[in-house]
Amino acid sequence: MYSTVGFVVFLTACLPYATALKVALAIPSTVFCLWLSLLTTCKDDDPDEPMSLPTGHFSINTSFFRTRYDFINRGFELTGQSIYKFKLLRKTVVVVSGAPGRADLFNSRDLDLTAGFKALSGAIPMLPGVTTDLDPKQTATIHRRLATAQNSDHLERLIPKLLFDSCRILESWGESGVLDPFTKLPELTFQTNVRSLACAEIADNAATVAHLKQLYDTLDAATTPTSVLFPWLPSPSAIRRLLATKKIYDVISAAVDVRSQCGPAQDDTLQLLLDSGDDKMTIVGFTMGLLIAGARSTGTTSSWLITFLAGHRQWKDRTARELHQLLAEHALSTAPSTPRAPAHTARSPSPPPLADLAARLAAVPLAAWEAHTPVLDAVLRETLRLAQPHTALRQNCSAAPVRVGGAAVPPGAFAVFPFSDVHLSAALYPDPWRFDPARPASKMPFAFVGWGAGATVCLGQRLARVQLKLVTALVVLGFDLAPVDRAGRELAELPRPNWNDALACRPADGSCFLRYERA
Repeated sequence: MYSTVGFVVFLTACLPYATALKVALAIPSTVFCLWLSLLTTCKDDDPDEPMSLPTGHFSINTSFFRTRYDFINRGFELTGQSIYKFKLLRKTVVVVSGAPGRADLFNSRDLDLTAGFKALSGAIPMLPGVTTDLDPKQTATIHRRLATAQNSDHLERLIPKLLFDSCRILESWGESGVLDPFTKLPELTFQTNVRSLACAEIADNAATVAHLKQLYDTLDAATTPTSVLFPWLPSPSAIRRLLATKKIYDVISAAVDVRSQCGPAQDDTLQLLLDSGDDKMTIVGFTMGLLIAGARSTGTTSSWLITFLAGHRQWKDRTARELHQLLAEHALSTAPSTPRAPAHTARSPSPPPLADLAARLAAVPLAAWEAHTPVLDAVLRETLRLAQPHTALRQNCSAAPVRVGGAAVPPGAFAVFPFSDVHLSAALYPDPWRFDPARPASKMPFAFVGWGAGATVCLGQRLARVQLKLVTALVVLGFDLAPVDRAGRELAELPRPNWNDALACRPADGSCFLRYERA
């Protein structure tokens, strides 16, 4: 450090000012680049460890976060291997593919999902002791509460609330128009997640829900390679993340205080947690952490599910027929929940209120939604296969190497598995980019990992399935849809999901909108 400063002083004395300034500025940059090069260069000291990427520079660090799908596939091409490694600064990352590798990764008890996600994602609200760095007892409590929030009695009572929340948002769209499904549908599913996982005080206030959604979007936008690799650095993005996290905490904490101190009891998840005797920090952490699903996975899935149905008329029609059958079996005698508006003239018929449709759908029991919707199940599965660009992130938290696909993942190192290895595999799914819910299920182990697999499955998948089915039912039966471009021209084919967008899988801006009209 001091020798570098002395050399800069010497240059200033011996060279013209402009030249000396250029050289002086170049020295720290050169030193920084050399330091990064040393940090990001792997050494193949252990023959059991996989081959390293044949490059070591800072672009690895940015590419892994910004264009992960392309980066990982390029690594397979450069190494010619099904498993390889690279450096993220001082972190060793092992990329895994192939049947043996994914079986070892998903079945391993030594590869920790929480530690891997925290270190390589950075996309969760970071509050030590509240949302991160939880002890095993706190984690077990959260898992038990999530299971209780998804039991049949609770979900049965939740269904009408989810339908009428969705109905209110859909009514705000008006009778016709053009919308961006990758913006509007995540707003809808975020509302249903707040209703499912938070409390009535927040869910009943549309402005508060919108504010929370904006704060979670800020967390996403402020998650950068710098904020993940240098979490201690007070960069502008880190400060935005910190402020957004504090504001999320304040909203949820205030709602907990109101209910616990003077609010009437409600039939919601907050009441469930209070009645279980959980402390405030556990309740706030449960809510803050789980709402992230509403801002990401469920929103992404609903966006593409509706878009796929809009672009594949035969599957929209099949889904509608299945839903009409559900109504015929369970809801024919259900009276409308609200009086109909006076009929218009024959030339301009008014569509019935969506609340009538919501009331009839609410009469369908949970068991029917879960067991008697094979078309919806197939459409949802195919959507998860095509439009969930996840990468499984794990850290070896044991004291010994963990073998994955025949290669060693050293202690402290990370193992990552791109879902594209199975979900976009032409061997497992011929013509993999084609939307085809009628595909026969592959018998290959771990051929579908849309809800996780092995030792780590999505603990909230029952709730997510119900939410997605209810939203889809209202949209499919309530609207006629067509995919269009920015100018309103109908699209000949849908754009591909963008797997480099690791959060939303959103296609290029302006490439796909939905024209809608009330049915």
